[in-house]
Amino acid sequence: MVKGSLIFEGNEKQVFSTDVPDQVIFRYKDVMVAYNNVKRARFKGKGALNNKISALLLNYLNENGVETHYISTLGEKEQLCRMIEIIPLQVVVHNRIAGSLAYRLGVEEGYAHPNTIVDLRYNNDALDDPFINRDHAVALGLATYQELDAMYNTARRANELLKPLFHRAGIELVDMRLEFGKAADSGAIIISDEISPDTCRLWDETSGERLDKDRFRLDQSKVIESYSTVLERLKEVLNV
Repeated sequence: MVKGSLIFEGNEKQVFSTDVPDQVIFRYKDVMVAYNNVKRARFKGKGALNNKISALLLNYLNENGVETHYISTLGEKEQLCRMIEIIPLQVVVHNRIAGSLAYRLGVEEGYAHPNTIVDLRYNNDALDDPFINRDHAVALGLATYQELDAMYNTARRANELLKPLFHRAGIELVDMRLEFGKAADSGAIIISDEISPDTCRLWDETSGERLDKDRFRLDQSKVIESYSTVLERLKEVLNV
């Protein structure tokens, strides 16, 4: 495996080409951003933690029949991944109402609803990632109805797998944001970005303590310590 040139750089990750067709290297950075890059900071060790957490979760999904871009871990901060064609949408699965959804609906954060809520957002920083519906997405040419069905079904299945996994670790999966792409090697629509405390709300089931990026958003301390807690608990329940 030969690492090639930088082909994309985001706020928190870099993507490099390789000498293998349809495969790329993701490198996680020690940078944390919130509110579409309005708030930004560097936390030593954050990239390695998200790399390890995401690898565990993506591999778990792969092993249980949910396709993701993850292939293998290459180092402390790097993963080998399948190349994808980005679908500029975010599918957000809510098991409780928290964050901006609580504000939009005028309910208390943490409200426990009987159903699973699935939201769709247009992944566009310039527009502040607005909430849209399926018809909007098709009208803008972002996806077809069939592709949206595949994304929604995959998101729900991923939630059905990860929610009990986190529960075994004493963590509640409050919500998670998933991104999708078309795999270059097969054309299949697959999960194509990290799953980590950056993209999930994770609450300790006993104390209610936040173990995710909300600690940074809300100016709480022990951000890295909380991410480390998530990693260690997942390693324990997965026996790795």
